[in-house]
Amino acid sequence: MFTQTALIAETGKLQRFSMKLTKNKSNADDLFQSTCLRAIEKAHYFQEGSNLFSWTSKIMFNIFVSNYRRTAKFEIQYDPELVLQKQTLSPEQEINLEFSNVKRAMMKLSPDHRNILMLICVKGLRYQEVSWVLKIPVGTVRSRLSRAREQLQTEIDSVLPNYITS
Repeated sequence: MFTQTALIAETGKLQRFSMKLTKNKSNADDLFQSTCLRAIEKAHYFQEGSNLFSWTSKIMFNIFVSNYRRTAKFEIQYDPELVLQKQTLSPEQEINLEFSNVKRAMMKLSPDHRNILMLICVKGLRYQEVSWVLKIPVGTVRSRLSRAREQLQTEIDSVLPNYITS
């Protein structure tokens, strides 16, 4: 049997070990408290001459594993939030509708405007790169891009009222 003074001497190491196991201050405190309580309750099982920290850390580890298994089996398994997250579907019809509207509006643009939008907005080329590819000045790239964006927005806006009212 050990003394409570000997157990108090091991508290620093036990608290650090509980923190390593749980990685959470409040859970570590609960684990530490449960370990000390269990060690005092089972003090008659402690063999004199053996390492008190090894014995109490084994108790702590067993309590931690038991709590982890209980949590995994009951709390996480039957948590309705996790079930709801798995069953939630994103509204693909809205994305598909937006995509088809943009595609339709893009087809109404002139080939020059459509090409500028594709190179800059879709492929991510810089103005200088587009200037080199199309063999036009950078200023022309910028003005075409500006007009293409305005025209695309106008086309998309003209489609919007049609499906909102229907």
